[in-house]
Amino acid sequence: MRTGILTVVRGVSINLILAIALLFVFGCEEKKTASEQEHAQSNAKEAKPMSVHKESFGQAPDGGQVDLYTLANAKGLRARIINYGAILVSLEVPDRGGNLADIALGYDKLDDYLKRGGLFGAVVGRYANRIGGAKFVLDGVEYPLAPNNQPNHIHGGRKGFDKAVWMLEDLRAEDHQAVVKLSYVSQDGEEGYPGNLACSVTYTLTDENELKIGYEAETDKTTVLNLTNHSYFNLAGHGAGDVLGHVLMLAADKYTVFDDALIPTGEIRSVKGTPFDFTTPTPIGARIGEVGAGYDQNYVLNGGGSPALCARVSEPTSGRVMEVRTTEPGVQLYTGNWLNSSVTGKGGKVYGKHGGFCLETQHFPDSPNKPDFPSAVLKPGQKFTSVTAFKFSTQ
Repeated sequence: MRTGILTVVRGVSINLILAIALLFVFGCEEKKTASEQEHAQSNAKEAKPMSVHKESFGQAPDGGQVDLYTLANAKGLRARIINYGAILVSLEVPDRGGNLADIALGYDKLDDYLKRGGLFGAVVGRYANRIGGAKFVLDGVEYPLAPNNQPNHIHGGRKGFDKAVWMLEDLRAEDHQAVVKLSYVSQDGEEGYPGNLACSVTYTLTDENELKIGYEAETDKTTVLNLTNHSYFNLAGHGAGDVLGHVLMLAADKYTVFDDALIPTGEIRSVKGTPFDFTTPTPIGARIGEVGAGYDQNYVLNGGGSPALCARVSEPTSGRVMEVRTTEPGVQLYTGNWLNSSVTGKGGKVYGKHGGFCLETQHFPDSPNKPDFPSAVLKPGQKFTSVTAFKFSTQ
């Protein structure tokens, strides 16, 4: 009898111990799960979402209000745009160590953009780049333009889109992107161009460290159109010396041959065996001495996508990499040949010769006078669209 009672007691004790042990294990699991959830929620609170901000940047000579729009993502990348010239004022990008630097050349104040120019970060139009002889013929009518690059026309004339005050259409932050959209109406006859042209530019910063620039336009009369962004980049940081050590790859097997005034002759040649060949990664300065003052050359892109790969640029010291994709047929490589020590930019930094490079995605220069080039004609009822994307990473 005594033995039976002990057996029962032992059995109950063992079961009780097992039950307590199981409760302890599951209790710990529940606490661990709750702890993990609390940690995840804490991290979520610490992560900065996509954001937008608007503030005053001054007043244009015509009295128009100029504002500064800031787009930012959780990874630290930040783009600042003003509605004067739809200018990209700054672009802060992390290096391989996570340190931010502003890689876009520009000015701190509106007054400098008004008086000193330089097209830093501006949207250029109605026709970016050059038109030979400062005129073109469209539907049998000759349209004379301002010869502001004697004897030729360049970047839309004396008062192009880079000098206009654009209107804010949209400013918003979403889960994966921040957006600012600006619009401008170019009047019929403005700078000699036909048609009332309603156009817009949209800057979109994504959570994947990509800055997209999208253009749209419509006209009420047949016209010509070529829009681009004229940002000067230095992946080491603006004012950090020249860009000759940047390594460049261009997805372009051909280029447009030009004359002494940089007007295309109409001939398209292979880059092979020339200093214009960047089909494999090559330092910008490797052969720059063979092309006079530096590169100011239109390339014929290989295409193959929408948008297609245009260029890849890397800066060895910082590890920053910029990949460019576009829907445009060409790109102008310009290496800041006319920058000099008299140009003082943001933070008092001096922009010397070759202190920045431009990759101006575009239709070819002088296309209105070159029927064999991709057409830059826009007709009523048509909608012009173009996208160029700059994606940043490190190596």
